Amino acid sequence: MEGSLDDVVAKVLALGAAHAAIAEVKDIIFNEEFRTQCEQNVCGNYNKNWMCPPAVGDIKDLKARVLKFERGLLIQTVHKLENSFDWKGMMKAAERHTELFRNILEDLQKEPYFREMLPLNAGPCTYCQRCAFLDSEACRCPEQALSSVEASGIDVMALEKSCGIPYYNGKNTVSYVGLVLFKSEA
Repeated sequence: MEGSLDDVVAKVLALGAAHAAIAEVKDIIFNEEFRTQCEQNVCGNYNKNWMCPPAVGDIKDLKARVLKFERGLLIQTVHKLENSFDWKGMMKAAERHTELFRNILEDLQKEPYFREMLPLNAGPCTYCQRCAFLDSEACRCPEQALSSVEASGIDVMALEKSCGIPYYNGKNTVSYVGLVLFKSEA
């Protein structure tokens, strides 16, 4: 994957992402209300996963961690569903998104821009079948653990819009995003 950032975006698209773009971290909009949704346990993972709130850390600390980077590679996958209530299809799509995201991360490690990076994915970390958090143990795979974009308070809709990536991709589809933050220098 050696080359320019345009080459990186092209490679990510060739690997199977529906959309990809480079974002400027200074333009990211943060909204702490996303953490309120976490606290309301909308997704069912609050206080059940090391990479989800509250275990993942304070929103201000996560925002500061994001702001240490200059750019991000925004990746979106789009998946067809049987209908808008196809919960199993949504969960299977989330698995496919995460598998593709992890494959992309593996390739990015060869790229000079990504020697120092912070990957943020969609939803809870699913690397382990059962998160060690549930057993009051330390994370078993901290190098592979992925926190979510939303847990860091990032407004995904605004980010996608600023990068020219559609938030809505048509009837009976579900879209997932990942963001790989990196320094500008190669």
